[in-house]
Amino acid sequence: MRPILLLLLALAGLASAQSREGFVQVPGGPVWYRITGEGKGTPVLALHGGPGGTSCGFLALAPLAQGRRVIAYDQLGSGRSGRPADPTLWQVERFVEELHAVRKKLGLRRVHLLGHSWGASLAAAYVLSKGTQGIVTLTLASPLLSTPDWIRDAEELKRQLPAEVQATLRQHETAGTTNHPDYRRAEAEYTRRFVRRSAPALPNPACAESIRNNHIYETMWGPTEFYATGTLRSFDLTPRLASLRLPVLLMTGEFDEARPETAARYQKLIPGARLAVIPGAAHALFSDNPGRTLEALGEFFGAHDRQR
Repeated sequence: MRPILLLLLALAGLASAQSREGFVQVPGGPVWYRITGEGKGTPVLALHGGPGGTSCGFLALAPLAQGRRVIAYDQLGSGRSGRPADPTLWQVERFVEELHAVRKKLGLRRVHLLGHSWGASLAAAYVLSKGTQGIVTLTLASPLLSTPDWIRDAEELKRQLPAEVQATLRQHETAGTTNHPDYRRAEAEYTRRFVRRSAPALPNPACAESIRNNHIYETMWGPTEFYATGTLRSFDLTPRLASLRLPVLLMTGEFDEARPETAARYQKLIPGARLAVIPGAAHALFSDNPGRTLEALGEFFGAHDRQR
């Protein structure tokens, strides 16, 4: 009954939480943000995945906005933010500066910093670059912290697919025909098992104008979740994880493409880090098992609200 109760509380929170929206100027153009809730509790600042995704999935965080603000924004080039045509903007370092500008312009001196997937890459890179000043906690959810690790995990997961699906993936990756319908059908089987296990949600009116940017995804990552050809193909923060000196929560789904085994290894590299494995969930933690995901986040934030 507890997960059901949490889900009901989540829906109630989403309905009742107050929100306001706006734009801030960051290096490269305007970025859209939403602030949900109010109060003196330490705010939560959430960074979405992709690259080129949107913050719509963070509507599920509304129940956490009880006595605190929850802030999410669409990174430049995606969602409701500006869409400049300059490809040189799609660099980790610029996204770090974008995050710094958002914090400054919204007056977020103290925050719980939460990143999911590529958002976790950005959150970790930000703390390693800018330091821990004002970062009360760092949550790395389904994190991409090393592309070599991610690809090794993907190869392990692909071996769990039916033989004919594996053969189709190999054929089109070798031929460079990853846009072929057969390849996309094979990719969908990987997605069903390891990316999102829940049924797609009904379209949310609050996200009607929020559209992901596949150009950024393909430029920085590649054609699929498990085939990296972009600028992130050599991304690796693991040699620096031991220097993270703040409360860190690693989260991953039981069936996540960001495998629990790899997250457990990262936990050992980060002094004092905690690990939460969300049962029944794949990469889409906030839709596959929102109750347990919110429970883990709420407990972690609550434990550290007054400690830093």
